[in-house]
Amino acid sequence: MSDIKKLCKFAVMKLRKSLSRYILPVVSALLLTVAGESCRISYKLNGAALDYTVYKTVSVSDFPIRAALVYPPLQTTFENELLDYITRNTRLQTVDNGSSDLQIEGEITGYDLSPQAVTEDAYASKTRLTITVKVKYTDNKDENNDLDQTFSAYRDFDSSQMLNDVQDQLCQEISKELVQLIFNATLGNW
Repeated sequence: MSDIKKLCKFAVMKLRKSLSRYILPVVSALLLTVAGESCRISYKLNGAALDYTVYKTVSVSDFPIRAALVYPPLQTTFENELLDYITRNTRLQTVDNGSSDLQIEGEITGYDLSPQAVTEDAYASKTRLTITVKVKYTDNKDENNDLDQTFSAYRDFDSSQMLNDVQDQLCQEISKELVQLIFNATLGNW
């Protein structure tokens, strides 16, 4: 009888070891998976930090050029880039009137050229084009989010090039950078 007891005891110990070795990790993994599914962390790679149950509409006003040096296509380039970026990166509906949840308005206050990288013969080998935009952002649902700020961005180009030859491309690149800065500071809430 004692041999049978020993054999049963040995079988129970083996069963416990195999349970702890094989079944326990499977059950643990299953529990972690279920717990992980119920607690999700969500990240938005575009930076938009809006509660779409609160915010539904945005109004983007014209950005007239108020700079001393004027390049007329810049206004259209900048405004289109801003509207396109908002449309691509949010679910807000753009409206023309001022009765929107969010309003973005402003003006292009600077369009400046400055010499850069002066060589030993006192000539600049590079020229910098800087565009400055003043933005007023109004959150009609929460005035703590309102913003009145100036943004600047620039690009350098070789001084041997004529501004007329590179102006469109530079304005496009600078506008894209300015729009990202503005979006992050306003709708992105960074």
